[in-house]
Amino acid sequence: MRPRSHPLPDPNEKPVIWTVAISRLSDLFRDITLEFDDRASIEPINLGFEDAVRHIRERMETERCDAVIAAGSNAAYLKGRLSLPVVIAKASGFDVMQALARARKITSAIGLITYQEPMPELVEFQTTFGLQIVQRTYVTEEDARAQINELKAAGIKAIVGAGLITDLAEEAGLAGVFVYSAASIRQAFEDALELARFTQLESGRARANPLADALRAKHGLNDLRGDSAAMQAVRHSIELFAKSPATVLIHGETGTGKELAAQAIHRESQRARQPFVAINCGAVAESLLESELFGYEEGAFTGSRRGGHAGLFEAANRGTLFLDEIGEMPLQLQTRLLRVLEEREVVRVGGTRPIAVNVRIISATHCDLDQRVRDGRFRADLFYRLGVLRLTLPPLRERTEDLASLAEWGLKNALASLGTRPHANLHAEILACVPLLASYTWPGNVRELRNLMERVALFLAAEPLQALSPGFITAVAPELVSVSSPTAAPAFRPTAVTLDNASSPPLPASYSETVHTVLARFGGNREAAAKHLGISRTTLWRRLSRDDPR
Repeated sequence: MRPRSHPLPDPNEKPVIWTVAISRLSDLFRDITLEFDDRASIEPINLGFEDAVRHIRERMETERCDAVIAAGSNAAYLKGRLSLPVVIAKASGFDVMQALARARKITSAIGLITYQEPMPELVEFQTTFGLQIVQRTYVTEEDARAQINELKAAGIKAIVGAGLITDLAEEAGLAGVFVYSAASIRQAFEDALELARFTQLESGRARANPLADALRAKHGLNDLRGDSAAMQAVRHSIELFAKSPATVLIHGETGTGKELAAQAIHRESQRARQPFVAINCGAVAESLLESELFGYEEGAFTGSRRGGHAGLFEAANRGTLFLDEIGEMPLQLQTRLLRVLEEREVVRVGGTRPIAVNVRIISATHCDLDQRVRDGRFRADLFYRLGVLRLTLPPLRERTEDLASLAEWGLKNALASLGTRPHANLHAEILACVPLLASYTWPGNVRELRNLMERVALFLAAEPLQALSPGFITAVAPELVSVSSPTAAPAFRPTAVTLDNASSPPLPASYSETVHTVLARFGGNREAAAKHLGISRTTLWRRLSRDDPR
């Protein structure tokens, strides 16, 4: 390992490094990260290319990162589009020789595909060891796919390359041999650490307040996804409300993104670099909520901390305090909250000294606050004080035109977290499933859709050849089909997943009949039947075999 040229920083000043990968390289990054945990704060980003650029740019508005580590075409793409230092992990000559040796054990017909530049030194290596290696270069993913198809047509059986190349090679039915070694990735981490230390020394930047990193808004305007007219209106309102210091009351069903909207308002405002503090008023016991919000003095109650404790109003000073589920706040605390809003100062529990605070309040609720005011469960004066500006988030069932984009985004992220590349025709497959998704009421809204996509991703990762079809989603998520509907499929009865069937989701009782019926309709033509069902011929054959009574 390279000797350290600078003393290690204080634990609160450790360099912040993000690793970016969407292929099998992410596994290697994860393993090496464990060796550097005591020297840097390292976080993986399982995205690539434009998705990764957008994600990093948004986070850089409120977060600090000293260096990014990536490899291959992904690294080149990031390097040209980010202001951050990007350390490119490079395979050494020894890595290439080892990879070629592994490929030679598989076949003598070997291809090597590198990003942009070939390796002319391999000519001598081929002559010395009597190998026939066909070299190709690529720039884009489509270019790489074309090169692989040409090599396959030429009789090549194994391809050496980076993660994208090996994934595409295996997708084409060839052997993929990964070129990177742990030593090369470890060197990239060392380079990133040294670069991060240099950046810190040059800028004189220090984390004077480690707490500020925790009290930040992680989400911005772009995280409120959807191109429907309703969502465009929501984003327009957020941009408008961000220009005002007035209180905001957000109303929406569970899972519609109330906290995302609150964070977006904060990040678009002049308070963006100040703390964003959130608390769920319905999730904290009444006896604790008061001290959490307003703080307490030493000796205020049994078990109180020596020296007292600052509350969330003080923690959010000059920033934003988000009060989620404000409708659940007890009446006694509503009175105290109203006083803070009017006087702009708090008095800790057990104290007498007022503490000035400059905090913008954004609150949210899923309940009907107007009705609670009429019932005497919520103070009318507080209601009007909290709702100077009001924002209503539409439920997902009222913006079904956003279903396809939301489902695709959620599924791609879920697959990335599992280290699985999405199908090339994923977008078309999602569109085919929209009628099924639109027939469901989505009581959990966007959060429920995101959770469903995580479930779907798990099954797709376990069965890579499986196409995403309405039948497949119905099998994975039977709740999407109403049992009470006269045209609905029969009720789903989940079965225990064993090692024999863990690779594919359990099927509804009628699914095998559907497969046989469709096959009969197409006169036994399996290719046509598989295409109609949106599954591969292999999956069709396997399911027909599974249902064969012999």
